[in-house]
Amino acid sequence: MGSLHDPLSLLQDLKVTVHHSCLVFPSQQTQKKTVFLSNIDQVLNFDVQTVHFFGAHKDFPESQIVAEKVKDALAKILVPYDFLAGRLKLNPNTSRLEIDCNASGAGFVVASSEYALDEIGDLVYPNSAFAQLVCSAMDSRILNPATGDDHDHDQPLCILQVTTFKCGGFAMGISNNHATFDGLSFRLFLDNLAAVAANKPLVAIPYKDRHILAARSPPHVPFLHPELQELKNMSTLDDFNPTVFEATQEELDFNIFRLTATDVARLKDKAKSTTASSSFNVVTALIWRCKALSSSSSSSDDDEDVNHKTAASSSSSRESRILYAVDIRPRLKPPLPKAYTGNAVLTAYASAKCRELEEVPFSRMVEMVSEGATRMTDEYARSVIDWGELHKGFPHGEVLVSSWWRLGFADVEYPWGKPRYSCPVVYHRKDIILLFPEQEDMHEYSSSTSTTSTTTTAGRAGAAGVNILVALPHKEMQKFQALFHKFLLDD
Repeated sequence: MGSLHDPLSLLQDLKVTVHHSCLVFPSQQTQKKTVFLSNIDQVLNFDVQTVHFFGAHKDFPESQIVAEKVKDALAKILVPYDFLAGRLKLNPNTSRLEIDCNASGAGFVVASSEYALDEIGDLVYPNSAFAQLVCSAMDSRILNPATGDDHDHDQPLCILQVTTFKCGGFAMGISNNHATFDGLSFRLFLDNLAAVAANKPLVAIPYKDRHILAARSPPHVPFLHPELQELKNMSTLDDFNPTVFEATQEELDFNIFRLTATDVARLKDKAKSTTASSSFNVVTALIWRCKALSSSSSSSDDDEDVNHKTAASSSSSRESRILYAVDIRPRLKPPLPKAYTGNAVLTAYASAKCRELEEVPFSRMVEMVSEGATRMTDEYARSVIDWGELHKGFPHGEVLVSSWWRLGFADVEYPWGKPRYSCPVVYHRKDIILLFPEQEDMHEYSSSTSTTSTTTTAGRAGAAGVNILVALPHKEMQKFQALFHKFLLDD
């Protein structure tokens, strides 16, 4: 059955030394222009950090060879991805974020660790020390060597760090502003980066015109959109950095709940009365039930609340809303180009009273999750985009499920091989639950001799196990864990 993933030991300090930092510029002259950002892009002004671990490779025995190869590939990829060498700016006339495509460069950092790759611990577990493998901001003396002035708007939209390990393996850490890519377009970027590094043609030419997701004129919002919350007074660049995505200072427990392929199949069997029982839907329904019923506002301990029955009654009538991402590329009319580079993912939702989540059959919960995705038609997606033209706001719900399960980053074939594991750098967020593939599954993919498409990867990952990363206050974590295992054990 599903198990709690508990690593034996984690290094808190990877003993990383930075040897060199610089800006990398496009290898050819690029056009100076302003890049329009859609209303989906507008609210994603925060950095996403990922780490891609590679074992030693016989063709790259020296660390500087890999670093130079990556640096050269980065300079070349900044030609078709010219916006990555630009800078984010706020247009004072429209109060909209834009990318100034000015060839100011991407960041590049070379570092080393005193450890071997096998010594740093379980790669699947969200070790906060992995943040040392990613550069979040470039030194102002590199950005502005003449003055050394430190301005946030001068920071690159993309910084790539190569950290070598004493075993010959290395990590490629990438920090990029989320306004540049969603998960699928970032996967295509990695495919193209790998192709350029191997002196091959691009896998696909990026489609960069984001006006294709511009709001209608006039905007038309025929739906209520309870999954969105309006925020006021957004007039500066900092206002577009949503606090909902910031790490909390609250003390949280971290746990990874592992579902094997057999566990996922068992969940599907529990939901066999519905045709909506995809792997993602059943896992998300399980998460929703456990999170809603373990919430501190959903229940209370007898010894802490003399009005336990009243509190329980009140909490059972509380509405719980779960959020999850839906790719709108194939849902629009006409569909978006597959190589669209911007953000083309919107937030679907399902909501119900806690009493209902406790009492209804599991198949009904799966149906509610499926209905949230089905709701995302062309008209609904356009309504969300137009809502963003009239309001400034962000997704609003009890918990967001962010799935890295099917993105297939570890299927990317570089000249130095496929990653041993790829993962985001994880911070304390109790309202975001992450789904990761198993490392064993990634090794299996890496043994393949052919390059698989994103669609193929999704199918294979969907049939495999998944790791569920949960961060909650201690008491809520205990309740979540008990509910999780109880449901898996129930017939």
